[in-house]
Amino acid sequence: MKIMNKPARRFQQQTGVMLIEALVALLIFSVGILGIVGLQASAIKASGDAKYRSEAALMANELIGKMWASNRTQATLQAAFSSTTGTAYQAWAWLGTDATAPGTLTAPAVGTVMKALPGALANPPTVVITPVVATAIPSSLVTVTVFWLAPNDTTVHNYVAIAQIGG
Repeated sequence: MKIMNKPARRFQQQTGVMLIEALVALLIFSVGILGIVGLQASAIKASGDAKYRSEAALMANELIGKMWASNRTQATLQAAFSSTTGTAYQAWAWLGTDATAPGTLTAPAVGTVMKALPGALANPPTVVITPVVATAIPSSLVTVTVFWLAPNDTTVHNYVAIAQIGG
């Protein structure tokens, strides 16, 4: 009879071990799922940041292209594209080609910096045009800075494009 009691004792000593193993496996699985959810949130934020950065780069390069296509003298660049008084700057940053917005500064037009980038109304883009005197052909150094504030973000981001235009 002693031989028959030994297997019963071993079984009684292991009672509940499978439940503990299942709980540990569930804990490890839960930590893994939380990690994947955290990675997904980071990926979504990085994707949004990349979208705004690429839009800012596109718009800054669009303005520089308009400068190259216009009369490239210092006076003309300053009058048309300066962020303080330029009419071409206003069209690029605010007015656009939307029929409902030109002449009214109540809302930015579609396709403009103020409409495309979040937080741009509070942080308007700047265009600084400085003459370059060290070259034989008169030219200007143009610095275009586009700002935006992503949703649920506290830091204002910017994109800076610098080009030498002239000749």
